[in-house]
Amino acid sequence: MIEEKNIDYERTILIGLITQQQDEEKSKEYLDELEFLAYTAGGEVYKRFIQKMEKPNPKTFIGTGKLEEVLTYVQQHDIGTAIFDDELSPAQQKNIEKILDIKIIDRTHLILDIFAQRAQTSYARTQVELAQYQYLLPRLTGMWTHLERQRGGIGMRGPGETEIETDRRIVRDRISLLKKKIEKIDKQMEVQRGNRGALVRVALVGYTNVGKSTLMNAISKSEVFAENKLFATLDTTVRKVVIGNMPFLLSDTVGFIRKLPTQLVESFKSTLDEVREADLLLHVVDISHETFEDHIASVNKILDEIDSADKPTIMVFNKIDAYENETIDDDDLVTEKTKVHYTIEEWENTWMNKMDGDVIFISALEKENFEAFRKLVYDKVRDIHVTRFPYNNFLYPEEFVE
Repeated sequence: MIEEKNIDYERTILIGLITQQQDEEKSKEYLDELEFLAYTAGGEVYKRFIQKMEKPNPKTFIGTGKLEEVLTYVQQHDIGTAIFDDELSPAQQKNIEKILDIKIIDRTHLILDIFAQRAQTSYARTQVELAQYQYLLPRLTGMWTHLERQRGGIGMRGPGETEIETDRRIVRDRISLLKKKIEKIDKQMEVQRGNRGALVRVALVGYTNVGKSTLMNAISKSEVFAENKLFATLDTTVRKVVIGNMPFLLSDTVGFIRKLPTQLVESFKSTLDEVREADLLLHVVDISHETFEDHIASVNKILDEIDSADKPTIMVFNKIDAYENETIDDDDLVTEKTKVHYTIEEWENTWMNKMDGDVIFISALEKENFEAFRKLVYDKVRDIHVTRFPYNNFLYPEEFVE
């Protein structure tokens, strides 16, 4: 008999800032994303606290008055965790913990925690562990002060490491060991990639939770784990796909996110080798998300960091079944038309029109416009194949079967 599984969500609050670099609208948007991250990690958000400041307080991130307001709420509602939208310094984390007396984590720590939950293979677990140790190293002081032995007095004089220094050395040694392990696995994966023969390589890239794994399942007729949560996919999945008479390799990669921790970008750069070595990128975008243009910019920024921004790319605007535009009544002469009022057809005639046909609007879930998508991918893959192997052209005559 299968027991009913009840998930106990942690009671959490979110804390963010409105600054010169981050206006009220951006702050709300980031906190929406942070709430989704908290839910993915197993937290239930009870309240958001936002403060307008020129820059974060170096001691407590938010002002002392706002911190007292947070403390009152925490005590009244039995809150167990406070999540901050930006990375906290070790000193800030220590000071806030002293005042609020609950678990304090920041956006980076939260993303690392989700990655740790989602890592399935030995490779992904090693990458996440490396990122966690790199994040932990400067924060050991705050976490391990009760173990310090440098107090002076009888029996405490003379040479010797303090407990904190011992721990730092252990963590550094572990980081060094993990880097060597990743290096070794990288070489193995390089050999695997080399053994895949002369097939054209296509990689799915995009923001987290835009439907890459759903699209992978639809196009390759396989079962890759897909879920409406952030970072459902951590491990790169590669499948051989045949469209018409043209075989190629399709890989699903980890999703990107704004304010992605530098530790993660570093440790996951090797996973992104699939993107680096791809011949064609399918940049999947969730067009139903109100800030999808920001998502595109974030993905392009990371692609630029890994030297993949100039690769041939098809922009795949997914989730057209979930897209809803706002409408203006015929007798409304006041409301000004903005992007939120655009229909799919109107979007097609914006900057997307200048992409030489490398744009398509689909629903991977409902298979809407799916044959046109398959035909576009087929044409692109075939062009790459024929250019690279002209002598092989007779093997793959132009033939697309729906």
